[in-house]
Amino acid sequence: MKVLEEGKGRLFTDPDPDKAREFFRNKSRKLENKLMPLKTAIEKFVHDGEYLAIGGFGANRTPIAACHEILRQGRKHMGFAGHTSTHDFQILCAGEVFDKCDIAYIIGLEARGLSNCARKYMQSGKVEICEWTNYALAARLRAAAAGVPFAITRNMMGTDTFTYSGGKVIECPFTGKKFVAQPALYPDISIIHVHEADIYGNCRIKGIMVADDDLARASKRVIITTEKLVPNEEIRRDPTATRIPYYLVDAVCEVPFGGYPGTMAYEYFSDEPHLKEWLKAEEDPEKFKEFLKKNIFDCKDHYDYIELNGGIHKMNELRMKEHMLHREVGNG
Repeated sequence: MKVLEEGKGRLFTDPDPDKAREFFRNKSRKLENKLMPLKTAIEKFVHDGEYLAIGGFGANRTPIAACHEILRQGRKHMGFAGHTSTHDFQILCAGEVFDKCDIAYIIGLEARGLSNCARKYMQSGKVEICEWTNYALAARLRAAAAGVPFAITRNMMGTDTFTYSGGKVIECPFTGKKFVAQPALYPDISIIHVHEADIYGNCRIKGIMVADDDLARASKRVIITTEKLVPNEEIRRDPTATRIPYYLVDAVCEVPFGGYPGTMAYEYFSDEPHLKEWLKAEEDPEKFKEFLKKNIFDCKDHYDYIELNGGIHKMNELRMKEHMLHREVGNG
């Protein structure tokens, strides 16, 4: 296969599927209890220098509780997949958790504005980057999930994004046309927040998966945080609802409201005032240090954080917003 052009970016992970298979071949597929506290899961499976990927998309169904715990445990020198990463990226930048980043959509919090903290960290020279698009990162995960070294796409050609990526323009051996070969991405560890899971790791996700099915299959280790634990009998009643099977999962952590202050589809809406509070605090470095100390480092866990910011009353308000019941109550 003829390579016509190459991006300048460095790959932070090895795309060789056979090397990945050596790891997967030895991974246990036993149906065993994987339930553990989130703190234990981070201690056991998230290590300095490894490559981390986060499930969800933007501020939707992201494992924020896990991001807080990673900061509390002081992880450093990690690689990171910036696949429409918003509030999770903001948090990890605050802790300077990673120094290598595959970037697609970062720094911006969509309509909420830009994170000063994330912007300063990414402009500090401390982080090596490789550029991609959101679709390219999804294609890279899809290739890894399929056990092949690259995926073929038609995007990025003729752009600066390609120039600073790790992709290659190749000539199709069948048609002679140009395509981009997107190298497979095998994260060392991924963390995915779901709606329901059993103790073995069978997971249900309501709404769109984004790339989380491929992410779970591509990752060497997977931590699941779940809104709710359900019996295995419930999973067996409707096996077609299982989006991530148990044998891909290494740890299951029950963390109700684990996506707060982001949105969890069908469960609760995002806490927009609190997200604005984050952005406001970032304007003053000293005030932001105090903010992080109060909201992350002085909190024992995610329950403390939620209690600090309105507790169950706030979560009930956000649940009503998600189901638009606040409109009915307001009109009643």
